[in-house]
Amino acid sequence: MTTIAQLRKTAMSLQAATEEPRGSGTVAFTVHGRRFAATGGNNEALLHLPEAEAVEFLAAYPAAGRLTHGGKSIGVRVGLGDIKGQQLNHWVRRAWLSRAPKRLVAQATAADNAVPGAVGDLPSAIGRPATHALTAAGITTLAQVAERTRADLQAMHGVGPRAVGILHDALSAEGRSFQD
Repeated sequence: MTTIAQLRKTAMSLQAATEEPRGSGTVAFTVHGRRFAATGGNNEALLHLPEAEAVEFLAAYPAAGRLTHGGKSIGVRVGLGDIKGQQLNHWVRRAWLSRAPKRLVAQATAADNAVPGAVGDLPSAIGRPATHALTAAGITTLAQVAERTRADLQAMHGVGPRAVGILHDALSAEGRSFQD
C-alpha cells in the first residue's frame, strides 16, 4: 500500500526539494519556493501538474480528482490507496519537473541518460539507479560524494546500501571518506 511516508521520501529525493508543514498535519513539498506536491486530508496526494499531464493522470486514475485553487485547475488529487507506489513516484517526479527551475530540469533530464561508469569518476559498479540518482542531484565525482553523509546518500531514491558500500570502498581507495 502506498503511504504518506513514500510520498515524502520520493518528494524529498528530488533535488532542491524542501518540506513545509501546513495546518492540520499536512505537508507541502516545494522546489525553489514553488509547490509541486503535498499531502492532503483523507490520506491523499496533491500533485501540481500542467493541464495536459493532469488530463492524462485523470484518465489513468478514475478515482482521482482535480486540484483547484481559486476555481482554476492546478493539478490532481488522488487517494494513496488508489495509486501504486511506483506510479506515485513517476507522477511526483513529473510534478517536480513542471515546477523546478530550468537548470534543475536539464540536470535531471541528463541524469535519465546517465550510463554507469560514464559519469565523472563514479564507479560503474554502483549501477544504473544510483548513477541516475547521484547525477540528478548534481553529484558526478567522488569528491562530491565525499561531501555527503551516508544518510544523505541513502535518502536518495535509487541509492541503496550496496551502492553506498561501493562508494565507501572507492573513497577509501583514495584516502577519503563520507562526511560525519
